[in-house]
Amino acid sequence: MKKVLITGANKSIGFETARQLLQKGYYIYLGSRNFQNGQKAVEKLKAEGLNEVEAIQLDVSDQESVNAARKEIGRKTDVLDVLINNAGISGGLPQTATETAVSIFKNVFDINLFGVVRVTQAFIDLLSNSPQPCIVNVSSSMASLTLNSDPSWLYYNHKGAAYLPSKTALNMYTVNLAYEFKGTPFKINAVDPGFIATDFNDHRGTGTVEDAGKRIVKYAVLDADGPTGKFISEETNSETGEIPW
Repeated sequence: MKKVLITGANKSIGFETARQLLQKGYYIYLGSRNFQNGQKAVEKLKAEGLNEVEAIQLDVSDQESVNAARKEIGRKTDVLDVLINNAGISGGLPQTATETAVSIFKNVFDINLFGVVRVTQAFIDLLSNSPQPCIVNVSSSMASLTLNSDPSWLYYNHKGAAYLPSKTALNMYTVNLAYEFKGTPFKINAVDPGFIATDFNDHRGTGTVEDAGKRIVKYAVLDADGPTGKFISEETNSETGEIPW
């Protein structure tokens, strides 16, 4: 049974992604900053008959928490097949370029970028033991410099001085990570779940968590012929999924 770690998986998109992967027969380590919330999420899934799941306390902004999660999972398995770096924050909107405090930038980057780096570096050895490892970095079409510079783009007027750059930086980390593992079985991509109605945006989104889960799962279960080093937004590009950086 293939094993998956999902960060920030106790609710919303992360939770739905866990549900859909469980339905496909994967074993889920459900990462949650608050362990009690993670346990409640696990209970909900088990009530649906989805039993191959357990909660892992994992605060991506805390290196000690990440290290502890690595040790705990390492006691249970020598192999991790999929890492989904889903945990993220907006930092509160609106965020103007001239008035957003540096402390907000630091907090957003600490989770959206540095959190991904911490978790990826901690679990890369277990992933390397998988015959077909996949890493999905949950990004946003809002990270695209090209689209954000185009006045005709649907979301052109939706800016965020801290949040958007954090996801753009995450994309560049994804490019570097994919390059480091080129020529190996690793499949590493940045995936936009879409504009989804969740607590993250006060439920202003137009898509559902089911939509988002399907988009993420698609790139979490790639085979040897799957893409790597790509920026994917199937909401933006329904044909190939790939969008400009």
